[in-house]
Amino acid sequence: MANEERQQENIQAPVTPWNLAIYYRRIFPSHVYCKWLAYGEPAACPQFSQREFSFTLENDVYRRYLSFTNHIEFEKELIKMCPEKIDIGAVYSAKPKDHKMLSTAQFYPIERELVFDIDMTDYDDVRFCCRGADICSKCWTLMRFAMQIIDRVLYEDFGFEHRLWIYSGRRGVHCWVCDQTARELQSSIRQAIVEHISVIVGGKDSTKRVSLYTPLHPSLQKAREIILTEFDGYACLEQDFLGDDQRIERFLRLVPDDNILFSYS
Repeated sequence: MANEERQQENIQAPVTPWNLAIYYRRIFPSHVYCKWLAYGEPAACPQFSQREFSFTLENDVYRRYLSFTNHIEFEKELIKMCPEKIDIGAVYSAKPKDHKMLSTAQFYPIERELVFDIDMTDYDDVRFCCRGADICSKCWTLMRFAMQIIDRVLYEDFGFEHRLWIYSGRRGVHCWVCDQTARELQSSIRQAIVEHISVIVGGKDSTKRVSLYTPLHPSLQKAREIILTEFDGYACLEQDFLGDDQRIERFLRLVPDDNILFSYS
């Protein structure tokens, strides 16, 4: 029992600069990480030194506009600063660490990966097993649906070939689209792609409804086919959408057809 308690304590041990330094020195794949962001050897890619990194340090100290010439500089700074979180920014027209010496006409973003952030908290209206950042095997079905649908859209509708799906470490998944054409997209085009795959209208605190029209757009029809493969089991067995009056009411708030809503009121 004592051994089990010690193992549990080790699992729940807080993150400290000391164990972060060991992690960054011995485990974190700095070279591979930088090769990915440089799309080659960092030292041979001038744009790598123009990539912004941001570190969140102990006590929520936030450091922006960090940049490095190669993976060796990057690793040394990781070991020195021991960030609790690393954020990857855009590639700028100049080195971010020199931004204070440059005007806005000289320092501006020139490219960044197209990134999709899917949080499980966005699905609280259609799951009852967990809430907030909690995730279990039942509601993970929603993440699988989202990944399959978005991945199909990105590849078949837009032709993006280099897509990297990553578990966020807490409450969802991220998709990094790394094609050169995707990295160079303007903000308006990025927003148009997001709107192409969005069917929910309304914010977090408003009554949400799904905006669907007949006939379905071919992309939505393919999404429907993906969902139908497991929808009955998820909705009826795992989550029991219509299990009581409160759940029925929540479910009907997602229905766009007012005639259906009226017949159930």
